[in-house]
Amino acid sequence: MIQAGLRGAFMLARGQAHGLMLVEDTSLGARRSFWAAAICLPAFLALRLMAWSGSGGAPTRGVAFALVAELVGYIFAWVGFALATLPMAQAAGRGKEWAHFLAAWNWGNVVQYLVLLALTVPAMLGLPTTLAYGFGLAAFGYALWLEWFIAKHALKVAGGRAVIFVLLDLLLGVFIGGFVAKLTGG
Repeated sequence: MIQAGLRGAFMLARGQAHGLMLVEDTSLGARRSFWAAAICLPAFLALRLMAWSGSGGAPTRGVAFALVAELVGYIFAWVGFALATLPMAQAAGRGKEWAHFLAAWNWGNVVQYLVLLALTVPAMLGLPTTLAYGFGLAAFGYALWLEWFIAKHALKVAGGRAVIFVLLDLLLGVFIGGFVAKLTGG
């Protein structure tokens, strides 16, 4: 199950829509795909710690409090996206495809975290700022494309409709990230 989901995600990450065949398309498969959140957690924590060790500095309310707040935000982001996209998929007449979409989306997050880590670590090792920003922008653009590609193919919708799911993820991330930052003084 995990291996197939990851193999499917890496195929999708290369623009191969047939990677969806490896991703479970049932509600059980959607629930199982939340293992991706556990797989991504070390990368998430590493990215947060790298951000705090960089120019931003440690959170003003303390690292322990900030970690707890970040973990709660992390959980809310994964679950919130799932809960928000079900009625969206149903409204688009794609309710039957939602479980497959969610499973592919979750497994796709593993690829996104790996790309973010791969492009963030060189910046921490002294990569010139301009290149670091360029890598960051490239990682962000790639993540948006991958989310769009998964939404388009898993939900079997037009590209414009797939953008709405990507925008929802962005808005949810900005909202939760802003709320956590406000809590932690970051």
